Amino acid sequence: MKVSRFVGGLFAAGMVAFSMMAAGSAHAADLLDTVKERGALIVGVEGTYPPFNFVDAKTGQLDGFDIDVAKMIAAKLGVKAEFVKTEWSAILAGLASGKFDVIINQVGITPERQKTFDFSVPYVASSPQLILRKGDDSDYKSFADLKGKKLGVSQGSNYEALAKSQEGVDVKSYPGAPEYLSDLVNKRVDAALNDQLMTAYLVKTSNVPIQGGAIVGEPKFNGIPFRKGNPKFEAALNQALEDSFKSGEFATISNKWFGIDVSKVRKPD
Repeated sequence: MKVSRFVGGLFAAGMVAFSMMAAGSAHAADLLDTVKERGALIVGVEGTYPPFNFVDAKTGQLDGFDIDVAKMIAAKLGVKAEFVKTEWSAILAGLASGKFDVIINQVGITPERQKTFDFSVPYVASSPQLILRKGDDSDYKSFADLKGKKLGVSQGSNYEALAKSQEGVDVKSYPGAPEYLSDLVNKRVDAALNDQLMTAYLVKTSNVPIQGGAIVGEPKFNGIPFRKGNPKFEAALNQALEDSFKSGEFATISNKWFGIDVSKVRKPD
């Protein structure tokens, strides 16, 4: 009887363990299944980063290039897009904690970020560019020319990391573009740094006297990050983007906001 009870106990314990493993597997659904069951793709955005994403002053609704891209992707997945506004400095932590499914907010694809998240295929390519005060004839052609100078960047951005890797540059980090542009115009920093698409937009639409400066690096590629371990979602997301590239749907959105197809590498003028 002792042996029988022992064997029976092992069998019972094994069944409990198997049940727990099965339950765990059931909870570890691929993100694609979760999104489809929910009927919505939850997207993290800043909401303060025009022309990529911002709140339209007239309608009070989110608008912008990334908003249009998110709605397009959601439609191709057969769901709607829902947006969660989050400050840039906290947006990656929000994704890691499950606050949203993806970030569609110009997230640079870097080796460090790829340790934590998976990324879609790139959907934006752009080079880093200096921003100067309008009429500033300073001959800043490279980071070497900025040694001993103050350079404004957005906190937590890939451009902050790039700037901080440059020897001798005094990097000042800000919550976003409005803050560093204010300090630039008021001569509290000597230059600012962002991607060339954002720089062109700021020069064109902002009410502050600024101008584009030199291109100071190789093209960077932005993608859509999501939590690891979701192969079905990754395949569906990439298929949605690739289909939009081939059909011209993505180019239509891009041209609406920039006049060019931002999925392709562009050489500086």
